[in-house]
Amino acid sequence: MYPAINIGSFVLPTAAFIYLVGAWLSLGLVERAAKMMGLDAEKMYGTAVAGIIAGLVGARLLFVALYWSAFRDNLLGIVWPINSGYNMWGGLIFGLAGAFFYGRAKQLSLSDTLDVLAPGLMLGFISISLADFLAGPGFGTLTRVPWAITQFSMRRHPVQIYEMLAGIGVLAVWWRVRPYRAFSGQLFLIAAVLYSGGRLFLDAFRANAWVSDNGYHVLQIISLIIMLATLFLLGRLQNNE
Repeated sequence: MYPAINIGSFVLPTAAFIYLVGAWLSLGLVERAAKMMGLDAEKMYGTAVAGIIAGLVGARLLFVALYWSAFRDNLLGIVWPINSGYNMWGGLIFGLAGAFFYGRAKQLSLSDTLDVLAPGLMLGFISISLADFLAGPGFGTLTRVPWAITQFSMRRHPVQIYEMLAGIGVLAVWWRVRPYRAFSGQLFLIAAVLYSGGRLFLDAFRANAWVSDNGYHVLQIISLIIMLATLFLLGRLQNNE
């Protein structure tokens, strides 16, 4: 829809701009969350930075690995241009790993760190959905609802906006529950339950969803597993209090 932002003769890819702004806002939100919870804001900020850097590298490397035939004869293309060609799952897995090992090196509590990182992670997901809406390939299923948008000359569900609203809702719940945190890790688990539950429902409205050979939505399966696992942990830790 809006793949690039034109500023005079300068052309800025919309997705890259949104990712940069989203990362900056996420870092600020993590730092603020740490201060509100009385935790080491500098170390939490550093953990978030490590996660973002590792996530970007991982997202690029997995994309290159999946499409190696396009880079085999152009190794410079692996590192340049870097304004496109990333894999979300590679970014998520490498990002979490980078944040985890940085936190371990700084001797941070895993559960407290997850609670602080949760709002930044949600804002990151919101940024990805916004970039997908404005410049990415994502599009919703056909519909006649009044709030449908026109993509590819057809009326479709604004599925990325649904995802953004889900992320905003999770942020609001995190903010509301934060003062009443009963145990370390509770805020992260609540956010994970709500967001995975939302994506489990919303992925049904994606026309280009990742579908397995037998017709199942892979993201829905992953979301269901995450939701059930975090619900189990949430209930178990709650009972131990």
